[in-house]
Amino acid sequence: MVKREVVQLITPGTQIDTGAENAKDNNYLTAIMSQDDGESYDLAYVDLATGQLQVTTLASFDELTNEIINLQTKETVLPAEINLEVTELLNKLGILISHNANQEVNSATSYLSQNIDSEGQKAVLAQLLEYVRATQKRSLDHLKKAVAYEPNYFLEIDHNSQYNLELTKNIRTAKKSGTLLWLLDQTKTAMGGRKLKQWVERPLISRDAISKRQEVVEDLLNHYYERNQLTDDLIKVYDLERLASRIAFGSVNGRDLIQLKTSLEQMPKIRHALDSFTATSLKKLSRNIISVDDLVDLIEQAIADEPPISVTEGGIIKDDYDKQLDAYRDASKNGKQWLANLEAQEREITGINNLKIGFNRVFGYYIEVTKANSSKVPTERYQRKQTLTNSERFTTPELKEKETLILEAQDKSQSLEYELFVKIRDTIKESIDRIQQLADIVAQIDVLQSFASVSEEYRFVKPELTKQHEVKIIAGRHPVVEKVIGHQKYIPNDILMPEKTNILLITGPNMSGKSTFMRQMALTVIMNQIGCFVPAESAVLPIFDKIFTRIGAADDLISGESTFMVEMKEANNALQHATSNSLILFDEIGRGGTATYDGMALAQSIIEYDHNNIHAKTLFSTHYHELTTLESELPELKNVHVGGSRTKWRTCLFTSH
Repeated sequence: MVKREVVQLITPGTQIDTGAENAKDNNYLTAIMSQDDGESYDLAYVDLATGQLQVTTLASFDELTNEIINLQTKETVLPAEINLEVTELLNKLGILISHNANQEVNSATSYLSQNIDSEGQKAVLAQLLEYVRATQKRSLDHLKKAVAYEPNYFLEIDHNSQYNLELTKNIRTAKKSGTLLWLLDQTKTAMGGRKLKQWVERPLISRDAISKRQEVVEDLLNHYYERNQLTDDLIKVYDLERLASRIAFGSVNGRDLIQLKTSLEQMPKIRHALDSFTATSLKKLSRNIISVDDLVDLIEQAIADEPPISVTEGGIIKDDYDKQLDAYRDASKNGKQWLANLEAQEREITGINNLKIGFNRVFGYYIEVTKANSSKVPTERYQRKQTLTNSERFTTPELKEKETLILEAQDKSQSLEYELFVKIRDTIKESIDRIQQLADIVAQIDVLQSFASVSEEYRFVKPELTKQHEVKIIAGRHPVVEKVIGHQKYIPNDILMPEKTNILLITGPNMSGKSTFMRQMALTVIMNQIGCFVPAESAVLPIFDKIFTRIGAADDLISGESTFMVEMKEANNALQHATSNSLILFDEIGRGGTATYDGMALAQSIIEYDHNNIHAKTLFSTHYHELTTLESELPELKNVHVGGSRTKWRTCLFTSH
């Protein structure tokens, strides 16, 4: 009888092996619970492949919507009772809804939640982790302690703005190509690629943190040869985060351990390379690269250099690692030599030159003789075992005896090898925390060297961070457009917004580059606040807290919203939530399905409200040339005009003066 049971339930959110093409993407499983007020929500998410576990509290349904879309989750775990609008949202987005009423807090959940203070966040973590435990039915030792985060700790970019700015997904193709992430990604490891995507989606608002990253990028730029050595070492590092998860899950094989050994062997080299730099942050990262020589030595001594994929069929453990295993192997090897000698002996005795000794799993070892030579078989010694179309198979008493010894040695050898492999795997499992710590350090280093490489290749410059409310970008460029069409074809332009100039009213013909110019401004801000250099000859930038965009014409007919309604909702979102430290991009407000004078009045009222109440840095493009008279009425507004060529992507800006 064979015991049959479900050993693991694989769902869209718990899938680990997503393929090499998605190695730089996270696969998040989320859980949501509404708080007692019915308006705020606790949200937790986990990536089982990397061990990342985070939790937050969102103050409104709009914030929840934004977070769910940005995480690109494929599955969400809900309690038995949840607001109807949450399920409607998930159904509209095509996200699988799973239910888990059990919020039992066990020792594993308590350990992972120990740094969380909020009871609501602890509850949603319990709901998520219990679902993972119930579906995966195995150890989750690779999960990191839950980290609570606040979306407003980062530069806030809602999902519409991320979409319009094409940060990680191309609007036309829905692919990575043609996005800011695509431009910046010169990472050498899968971990670095995932970290870069996280940084692009969550730029910093801490001046000190931004400065530290840019200091590292500058140091890497100034040490070309040392940086090249560092990248050479990074190339040899495999995906430590996912290797750690497979070790914890018990699905790791011999080849995975060889990849782990190769990766860990690079750590002293990476640390030595980092010691060549002067940036304080790099020195700190270098000090945090802990020794893992014990793991490297264990794998080196135990695992074959080219192990098979299977861990149960032998050949995975090196000779001289275990005396008992060596004894079994010796018995098996000598037995096979005895079989070769027997074959030669029987050929000589019988005179059958094509006699051979073979093996299969059903009949074991046998002596095979062709039908043409069957008359030469010594029937007093040979016992018929199997009859085939063209041959007969026999055995002898001494072959039977030796068969038992050989097969017993082989079976015991394979069984012992698997036991030894499991012990080695469990020993490494105890060091998962060390492996994950190294993975995080390598990912950070990889992203920063990527910033340096991109900045060097495309002539980006280190921006000056100012505490004043001014923007001064000299000879700025749209980095993605420039990469696509070539440096020679893109004409740089200036963006000058002094302390008292908060709104640029942009006019110009169709296809002149107004939208490109506006996106260029936003991408420059984002690149600055993720710690990268920016595409310009020089740049002085403040720290922005939020970015809002209303670019392009699009409807949302599934929700029954016209182009005009979508436009108004996005504009309203900006006016309701922007601060004086925000960046707003309004493109052709008032043209989406409204009459000319209605649209003009709408555009003017939005400009005046922004000018008089918000004072955010705003780029407002329009075809309503009548609005240029506002410059004489609104002291914080300046007119600029874009003149360009569709074929040459020439973008020239000058003031109305």
